[in-house]
Amino acid sequence: MFDMSALELASAIRNKKISVVEVVNAYIERIERVDDAYNSFITVSKETAIARAKRIQTIIDAGQTRSPLAGVPIGIKDNISTSGIKTTCASTTLGDYVPVYNATVIDKLEQMDMIVIGKLNMDEFSMGGSSETGVFGPVHNPWDVSRVAGGSSGGSAAALAAVEIPLALGSDTGGSIRQPCAYCNITGIKPTYGAVSRYGLIAYASSLDQIGPMASNINDCAALLSIISGADDKDSACVINKPFEFKTRTAERLDGVRIGVPRNYLSAGIDDQVKTAVLNAVRELESADAYVDEFDMPLTDYMIPA
Repeated sequence: MFDMSALELASAIRNKKISVVEVVNAYIERIERVDDAYNSFITVSKETAIARAKRIQTIIDAGQTRSPLAGVPIGIKDNISTSGIKTTCASTTLGDYVPVYNATVIDKLEQMDMIVIGKLNMDEFSMGGSSETGVFGPVHNPWDVSRVAGGSSGGSAAALAAVEIPLALGSDTGGSIRQPCAYCNITGIKPTYGAVSRYGLIAYASSLDQIGPMASNINDCAALLSIISGADDKDSACVINKPFEFKTRTAERLDGVRIGVPRNYLSAGIDDQVKTAVLNAVRELESADAYVDEFDMPLTDYMIPA
């Protein structure tokens, strides 16, 4: 099962090739076996996850699930509120804090028959870019444990790269999903602000923070984003009317797709190897008939101070 995508895993569960309990047990056993090397998890909710897996199996057996990811376990960055499960923000300040409510995204995951398997390590209160500042110790990159996993959602990225979980949620203010995904060679999305409810997210900068999906591939990310996105009365900044709907793209052509490349991102301050990789990706997009348009973002110099 560790070679399957999250969508493939859900399909195998629906088709009775494997049970939800077997899936959850397998991932928990893998976490217990390998996570000492990576320090991706702060909390593993073993008993709760197995009990929920049994309940979800009965729903699936009755043909009552509505979700393409039903029965799939997921790890949650530890700044997203989970009822009955510690939410520490990797800080002694909240070291024993157990919320009495779920973040809206957690309610949506549970409504779609997914299973929270545990809480993931991070920079303390998301303030960092390497996942080394949390009180539970640094996260190590599974590709090379002498290197960082990126941050602040480093635990989410490392757990995915180490195949300890098939899906994760992170949060991103100025790169906290995107950067660790790049460091750990996985896929992540920072959704447009207002697309996903921030209710229950312990904020770093709430006017910029956004919860987003992380996975091993873009189709799993899209499926997860379609679950967590959408309006929420508890977050007035969550402005889209309904969840995103994505279609799996099978064609390799991108004709009609317009992609912007900011020139000043590729000038001073970028490593030559990174610049080369980005430009190679741009050429791949052009070869698939995408229209690539360069443009200027003159306010970028003020982004971090702002």
